[in-house]
Amino acid sequence: MKKLKSHFWYNKRQRNGIFFLLLLIVVVQFFYWFWFPNYIGSKTYEVSHSDQVNIEKFQKELDSLEKESIAASKPKIFPFNPSFITDFKGYQLGMSTDEIDRLLAFRAKGEYINSTEQFQEVTKISDSLLAEISPYFKFPEWVNKQKSQKRDRPSVTKYEVNLPIVKQDLNVATEEDFIKIYGIGETLSSRIVKFRNSIGGFINDDQLSEVYGLKPEVVLEVLKKYTVLSKPVIEPLNINTATFKEILRLPYIDYELTKLIFDYRDEVAEIQSLDELKNIEGFPLELFDRIAVYLEAK
Repeated sequence: MKKLKSHFWYNKRQRNGIFFLLLLIVVVQFFYWFWFPNYIGSKTYEVSHSDQVNIEKFQKELDSLEKESIAASKPKIFPFNPSFITDFKGYQLGMSTDEIDRLLAFRAKGEYINSTEQFQEVTKISDSLLAEISPYFKFPEWVNKQKSQKRDRPSVTKYEVNLPIVKQDLNVATEEDFIKIYGIGETLSSRIVKFRNSIGGFINDDQLSEVYGLKPEVVLEVLKKYTVLSKPVIEPLNINTATFKEILRLPYIDYELTKLIFDYRDEVAEIQSLDELKNIEGFPLELFDRIAVYLEAK
């Protein structure tokens, strides 16, 4: 019994040590169960909250990049003349196939769009689409001048409106006459007269479109007031006796074409008819009628 009892007998220092050890265990358990979970939870919250902020920031950057990509993929619209809208251009603007076809059919008649209202009247596009694309319409300067003058022009009576337009001779009009037409300034008016003199006078109205820099819509404006009334008197050259330089000086004939004509003439000895020129390889058939005015075969 004494031997067993000795195992439970401790001195004062040993008892203090055991007590201190128990106290330490209790303190550790307290921190483990009460303080440590809260500490871990707060740290977890802080980490997850930080991650959430980063995710939202990254998502905003992705959205911004996506918007920029969509904006960049859309074709930029530059100012354009609505009279010259093609199938592809109309598709880019959001026009339907029927709307584009109506515009092309209108243009095929030789007509031009001169106002936003006329564009909608011809194409039948919706008001919303018209409001979206009309700010990019760019009409020729002469159209804008005409609109301005129409606003300033006093009202006319129905008798004045119904008066027929009497066309004048295109071969007699002066530079001052041409300047009065919308879209023609001093440079173009002088160029028209010089071209007319270089060809000996206009044979037909179509030759007006050959003047460099004269736009189709301006040609139409000229032909509303002028036409070929008196055809020029041209003394044709005998193609069989004319010299190389004489033929080279004729309108619509350059050096290469002159050489082709003389090579053919040397080959056949004599050209019986001007129609033979059509057999020359490389001869511009589309210019035959114009060239034939200045030549004859004798």
